[in-house]
Amino acid sequence: MTRYTRDELASLHDELADNDATLCADGGTVPADEPPVVVKVGGARAVDPAGAVQDVAHLVANGRDVVVVHGGSTAVDDTLEELGEEPTYVETPSGVVGRFTDERTMEVFSMVMPGKLNTDLVTTLRGAGVDALGLSGVDGGLLTGPRKSAVRVVEDGKKKIKRGDHSGKITDVNADLLETLLGDGYVPVVTVPMLADDGVAVNADADRAAAAVAGALGAELVVLTDVTGVYEDPDDEATLIDQVETAEEFAALESAAEGFMTKKVMAAKEALTGGASKVIVASANVNDPVVEAIRGGGTHVHASALVEEVDA
Repeated sequence: MTRYTRDELASLHDELADNDATLCADGGTVPADEPPVVVKVGGARAVDPAGAVQDVAHLVANGRDVVVVHGGSTAVDDTLEELGEEPTYVETPSGVVGRFTDERTMEVFSMVMPGKLNTDLVTTLRGAGVDALGLSGVDGGLLTGPRKSAVRVVEDGKKKIKRGDHSGKITDVNADLLETLLGDGYVPVVTVPMLADDGVAVNADADRAAAAVAGALGAELVVLTDVTGVYEDPDDEATLIDQVETAEEFAALESAAEGFMTKKVMAAKEALTGGASKVIVASANVNDPVVEAIRGGGTHVHASALVEEVDA
């Protein structure tokens, strides 16, 4: 894989600006309207972002628009524990486990995500020759939507309402801001928090943030995680689901997803419903993870999977 210096990247961008076609990941020619790639980098300890950084540099050098979205729940938990506080996770009635973000957790979240983690990733990308620019969902009203003042949870087998949550649901993305940055040659590096409708910064799920961004841009979403994709049997890597193209196959995908993968499949559905061209769930811990995902690795979920069959 070819790597480029900053001067070479600038020269290559100038050359591409004069052409009607761009280069795809494998070096071939593709139409100039090839959709952007949104790369979601996970925040778990088992996810190594190094390969993704080099792939982003490669894609950008070859004329592809890229947006990076990152998580960081592990770092938030570590910081809370260093401060002598325990992170709180809750289970929804539908069985999804997620963070409960109280006021103190939100303070730590704002320090760690757009502060340390976003700055570190932007620094790393810039060191790889990428003109990266960090943004939280608050900046420019990038990610906005209603705030959840309370959440429904299951505790000791009983459904309850838990109040004081500082989280929200992303319903709007400032795509104009991202398109302006992409048009000027930047790679936006996006993280939560989002901006709630009451003007307060609140937490939001990073996978679903990536889904919202991909939908708004009509992009191809690559969700990198610590496994090679979604498995029919969660304990057997040999049962990888590689292509999901029909409603029946998507229903099987939803049934197969367990634990953290449930949110990724949920995010895939939201991305495709919102306008994304494709969603790929793949491993971050392989050589050239983004390029390999685009070439066919991982689980590929197509927009056709959300189109219900119509009886003749």
